[in-house]
Amino acid sequence: MAVSNHERVGKALDLLKDGLRPFVEREMKAQHAQLWFEEAKAAVNESQAGLFGTEDKPRWDVAAMLAVMWNQWNVVFRKTLGQAERTLVSELRDTRNKWAHQNPFSADDAYRALDSAARLLTAVSAKEADEVEKLKMELLRVRFDEQVRTEKRRSAGTVVESQVSAGLKPWREVVNPHKDVASGGYQQAEFAADLWQVHIGEGSDEYKKPAEFFRRTYLTESLKGLLIGAVQRLAANGGDPVVQLQTNFGGGKTHSMLALYHLFSGVSPAELLGVDAVMGAAQIKKLPAVRRVVLVGNKISPGNPSTKPDGTVVKTLWGELAWQLGGKKAFERIRADDEKATSPGDVLRELFNEAGPCLILIDEWVAYARQLHDQSDLPAGSFETHFSFAQVLTESAKLAKHCLLVISLPASDTSGSPHTKADDVEVGGERGRAALERLRNAVGRVEASWRPASAEEGFEIVRRRLFEPLVDQAQFVARDTVAKAFSDLYRTQHQEFPPECRDVDYERRLKAAYPIHPEVFDRLYTDWSTLVKFQRTRGVLRLMAAVIHSLWEKGDRNPAILPSNIPIDDPRVQFELTRYLSDQWVPVIEKDVDGPNSLPLRLDGEVPNLGKFSACRRVARTIYLGSAPTAQAANRGVEDRRIKLGCVMPGESPAIFGDALRRLSGAATYLYQDCLLYTSPSPRD
Repeated sequence: MAVSNHERVGKALDLLKDGLRPFVEREMKAQHAQLWFEEAKAAVNESQAGLFGTEDKPRWDVAAMLAVMWNQWNVVFRKTLGQAERTLVSELRDTRNKWAHQNPFSADDAYRALDSAARLLTAVSAKEADEVEKLKMELLRVRFDEQVRTEKRRSAGTVVESQVSAGLKPWREVVNPHKDVASGGYQQAEFAADLWQVHIGEGSDEYKKPAEFFRRTYLTESLKGLLIGAVQRLAANGGDPVVQLQTNFGGGKTHSMLALYHLFSGVSPAELLGVDAVMGAAQIKKLPAVRRVVLVGNKISPGNPSTKPDGTVVKTLWGELAWQLGGKKAFERIRADDEKATSPGDVLRELFNEAGPCLILIDEWVAYARQLHDQSDLPAGSFETHFSFAQVLTESAKLAKHCLLVISLPASDTSGSPHTKADDVEVGGERGRAALERLRNAVGRVEASWRPASAEEGFEIVRRRLFEPLVDQAQFVARDTVAKAFSDLYRTQHQEFPPECRDVDYERRLKAAYPIHPEVFDRLYTDWSTLVKFQRTRGVLRLMAAVIHSLWEKGDRNPAILPSNIPIDDPRVQFELTRYLSDQWVPVIEKDVDGPNSLPLRLDGEVPNLGKFSACRRVARTIYLGSAPTAQAANRGVEDRRIKLGCVMPGESPAIFGDALRRLSGAATYLYQDCLLYTSPSPRD
């Protein structure tokens, strides 16, 4: 029997209640002590308070729990959680009310509700987050199957064709998407690198299997340096003992940790693409057998001890580390410190030497530490004790012979950064910021520096994940011919395009990004990655996979993929372009950007000279991509030369698109002519 979206949301709300309950009760008791129950009742309305039960046996429902979190935020929950989680609480309260009133949920509405529930549960290290993630994946699978059956993407609109110069091969004849991208099967994986999931033997093959992981991974200079240092540390006597991976939200930390995890998986380096160069640079011929430890802060709860398959009960992070390092025997060495929640001291160094070579990967440490209290009322110990452990851990790794400790932390200095809100997702509230500072102080004394991928390397990361590599000389010739044609266009008509396009370096960028135009990457990495949930590379991968799948299925024959080629009328692409924005953007797209009843399509139909190029649709798509994520920013909108950069193909006249822009800006409801910007508030009078 088919499950409705309303039922899916109901199941997620039940899981949300179960996952939040230990956290909410724990935090309320820590703040209010014996008065916690009365304070909780006072935080909800009278009818809810009457159903609360007793302090010994409280009867929570999800509405009451979310109300307590909302109304006790400033007193209790802001210490642990950040503004991003507060927004999730507000959104989930609305979701619960809609569900209770039997309101229908579209697939997009249901996905957003499940995603918000999963994020909030993850923030408090609740195991129920995994169950909600499974509901999300199932919903995506059903949604995809329905689209395949009804061929919505084929009927939603036709591909936009250009009047391109002869002699330029369509990108589809030069390069092939990976099978999962061409078929659309990619979406279930969501391009989510999950270290814990891989460690427990789950996840998709592209992340779980070492050979497949390296086949689709571009080794940036920074990542290559990290791997070389790791090999030197664990196989010889060189390399840094402690490495801190510190980047903004979505900056590639987890992917780098997975690369280390798979490098020392025991699989022959000869089977791992690119690793031969790493081994050569490290001057190492053979990798040793390495013990691997994985600690992921939002998968381990400081309030709930875990029972291992051998019966060992682990309470602290150092207990988990010891058990993974050497099972029950190693754990016995620090059992007393685990039971009393006291820092283990020099015994860690002894364990590292006995178990070595060993690789210790710690991800989402702040998410774990921010849940600890000042007093020692949790099994995992106190806030203060934890940072004594952090210092002992880093010093022990430094003193041990063949131990590499790799720690990921959110970027610390985000003042003035467009990613400040995004980093709040990883840092959280007051205790999160304090935990980050304390961890940086403890780790920073011995850590080696590391930097994420550059913007140019980001091109190759995305290209390699989405497309099969170019291998034949004919493929390179076709690519270079297209790049040169675009470059000649930008130089001969330089007054029509941004000044950087006439530089020789831009032709190199065209080749590096092929078949995706660099302007697509620039808009996504510069504008869209400022949105809280976009997560940079993962967001780019999700969107471009949907775009490529749609264009591949529709038989697109353009020489490259420009902003104007992005099929916003395709349901899956539109989902990726609106899931990070407010709900009001859907009618903006349908009316003023793209779709069967949109203004640009009508204007193209009325003016044959524009319709021959689909000029209005192409202009509208380009403006949307460049303005939607920055509609509320100070420097917003898209200049006309950048619009032409996103539209014009070799052999086409920029003037055609200038004419389309004038007609569109004079007739569109949501397009503001003074700054060439789509915006979502109510239509102007």
